[in-house]
Amino acid sequence: MLDTPVILINGPRQAGKTTLARHVAGTEMRFLTLDDEAVLLAAREDPAGLIRDADRIVIDEIQRSPGLLLAIKKSIDEDRRPGRFLLTGSANLLTLPSVADSLAGRMETATLLPLSQAEICGGTANWLDCVFAGQVPAVTTSIVGRDLEEIVLRGGYPEAVRRPTRQRRTTWLRQYLNALIQRDVRDIASVSNLDLFPRLVRALAEMSGQLCNYSQLGGQLGLDSKTTARYVGILEQMFLLTRIEAWSRNRTARITKTAKLHFLDSGLLAALLGLAPSAGLRERNRYGHVLETFVLSELLKHAATAEDEYRMLHYRDHAQFEVDVVIENPLGELVGVEIKAAATVTERDLRGLKRFCAIAGDRVRLGVILYDGTETLPLGPNLLAAPLSTLWGRPD
Repeated sequence: MLDTPVILINGPRQAGKTTLARHVAGTEMRFLTLDDEAVLLAAREDPAGLIRDADRIVIDEIQRSPGLLLAIKKSIDEDRRPGRFLLTGSANLLTLPSVADSLAGRMETATLLPLSQAEICGGTANWLDCVFAGQVPAVTTSIVGRDLEEIVLRGGYPEAVRRPTRQRRTTWLRQYLNALIQRDVRDIASVSNLDLFPRLVRALAEMSGQLCNYSQLGGQLGLDSKTTARYVGILEQMFLLTRIEAWSRNRTARITKTAKLHFLDSGLLAALLGLAPSAGLRERNRYGHVLETFVLSELLKHAATAEDEYRMLHYRDHAQFEVDVVIENPLGELVGVEIKAAATVTERDLRGLKRFCAIAGDRVRLGVILYDGTETLPLGPNLLAAPLSTLWGRPD
């Protein structure tokens, strides 16, 4: 906050934004939360009056009154001292054109996602920086099998992590989701049939990590594809979902390719699917989708603290060769990641990575299969298998 008038900490509810903002603010900044109905009324009825003469102020849950941002803009244009406003938001305000335009050049944004496994376990390595340097972090003891399942199905919401049993975590996660739908959706958009959202979320849970077909999804709910896309966009704004675009050598072509939709927290996805540790063979495919969500979420959290900037993509071609996650740095260099719930790696598991490496050529720095094992193993030029627990390891 040393050189910017406004800082926005955004991310899902219950990720720790308010706690972080209070810690940063200390006793030196006035604190207002728009979850207080009286403060919210003032923000909506007299936004300029609410922040009049504000010197340094924290405004929590700013998405509940986006019109307040116009008053903040006017105040900043009159006094551009750094560190005047610290905002938190449980919706991605930058997707709203009016917000992006009103605070362009005046605001910096930091996204706070639920806890990473590295934060929970005390890991010190940034996995993305390491693999682009040609290596994976080391682990003292690999976490595998049932213990790994527990971590994946728990997710990263601090309140869920604190719950002592799976049943208590599942209860909290389901109530959390219901509260979001009933309270926050209306703050973001005008929705006439809010009762459809629980069904939409359950349908999305069944297709998490798959290519998104809005027509097919909407058909299950009696919605047209345009309305379905709009409703999914609302859930993205609330940081429940993220869209992963397809990689292509032609960057313009990426726009026309089908994206994947992922939940941002594996614990929430597992609660929606009703998955428990050591699920039977019938559920292993669903667990594989939850594991992919877990890994993507961990990579996004590493991206938020990495030295470089990274973008998450996926690869799929007409011959059905796939790579679960393709990571790209600003130079266009690439790392491909395949995610396997199994404890062994077979030749078939390499097919997608080998095809991708052949197409991307010398832009590929590394291809990695993350698996439920204990050893990091070379599998060929620029290809290796590594334990999933390297995601929260230490520098080698």
